[in-house]
Amino acid sequence: MIDDERTDSPRVAMVVEQLWQPVPGGSGTYIVELARALRERGVRLAGLAARHGSSPALSDVGLPPMPTRFAHLPRTALYESWNWLRLPRAEAVLPGAQVVHATTWAIPGTRLPLAVTVHDVAFLRSPEHFTRRGNAYFQRALERTRHEADAVIVPSHATADDCIRAGLDGARIQVIPHGVRPLPVTGAKVAAFRGTHGLEREYVLWTGTREPRKNLPVLLRAFALFSADHPDLDLVLVGPAGWGDDAEERALAAELPGRIHVLGHLSNADLAAAYRGARAFVFPSIWEGFGLPVLEAMAYGTPVVTSRGTCMEEVCGDTGLLADADAPEQIAAQLAAATGEAHDDLAAAGLERARTFTWEECAAAHAQVYSTLATGASR
Repeated sequence: MIDDERTDSPRVAMVVEQLWQPVPGGSGTYIVELARALRERGVRLAGLAARHGSSPALSDVGLPPMPTRFAHLPRTALYESWNWLRLPRAEAVLPGAQVVHATTWAIPGTRLPLAVTVHDVAFLRSPEHFTRRGNAYFQRALERTRHEADAVIVPSHATADDCIRAGLDGARIQVIPHGVRPLPVTGAKVAAFRGTHGLEREYVLWTGTREPRKNLPVLLRAFALFSADHPDLDLVLVGPAGWGDDAEERALAAELPGRIHVLGHLSNADLAAAYRGARAFVFPSIWEGFGLPVLEAMAYGTPVVTSRGTCMEEVCGDTGLLADADAPEQIAAQLAAATGEAHDDLAAAGLERARTFTWEECAAAHAQVYSTLATGASR
C-alpha cells in the first residue's frame, strides 16, 4: 500500500532492487538520492524489490523511510519473469500505484503509465563485454521500453542521442541530469585518509569500476608522461575491480613503482576525503551515460580532466579540461595545466558549476514526469 502524504501527488511505484546488487554503482546512487529528494517533496513513493532471504532494512541500502514491498520471486527469477511474462505486475505487488518507474533495465509488467530510466546502452556499444544471456536480457528490455514506456528518462543529451539511434521515440525522452550531494570534509579527515593509505605525496585521483571503457591503460600511459616532469605527484585509483583483462594495466603500473596506489572500494566518507584531498581528478573514459564521478570531483573543489565529445563534457562545461580519450599526450598536458598555476581558478569554477546540479531539481523534474503520466498527457 502506498501512503497518502499529498493528495495532489500521484502514487508512484519505484523499482529499488538495484540497491541490493553487490555493486549498486551510479544507478544505486541515483535511486537513493532521487528517493530521498522525492520523499522530501512529499511525493507518494513506494519501493518495489525482489524477495530476499531476510527482511532487508531500507537504511542498510540508504533508502529513506518509505513503504516498500518485496515480490515473491528472488531477483533473477523476478527479472526474467518481468521481461518475458510481464508478471507479476507492479500494481499487484503495490496496490494503489498510479505510475510505475523502472529505474534501471529491470522493468515490471504493468498496465499503468510507465517511466523507464535508461542510464546508458552499454550492451549496444560493447556487446562483447556482456554474456550472451545478459545481452538477450538487455535487448528484450530495450524492445519493451521502445513499445511500452510512456516516458524515457535519461541523464544526458549524449544518452538521449544513443536512445534515439536505438529506435526509441525522441518525443518521449526526458533529459534529467543527476544531482550531487557532497559530504562535509575537514582537513583533518583528509590527513587521516592520506595517512591510512600511505599517501605521502600529493596525488591525481581516478574513481570508477575498472572495466575496458574506463580507458585505464591510456590513463596510465598519460600519467607516465606526466610524471616525468612531476615526480611530486602520485596517481590514486579508487573503485571495485570490475571485469576485463587488466594485464596491460598491471604491466604499465609496474613501470612506475611507488607512484600508483590502487585502493579498491572506499566508504562514502573516505571517498569524499579522496576527492577533497586530490590535486586533480582525471577521468578519460571512452563513454559514459552521465559521468557522475566528474560532477562529484567538481563538487569537492577538485579540477577535472576528462574526455572531449562525451557526456562528461556536458557535465563540466567550460570549467573542465578536455582531451581526446585515445591521446595520452593530451591527457598528460591537461593534467599539467590542472595541477599547475590554473589549479585554483579551475577548482573555483568547477565548484560553482557543480552547485547547479542538485537532487532537488532532479526530483522536481521527475515529479513533473509522474504528474504528466498520471493525467494521461504523456503521448
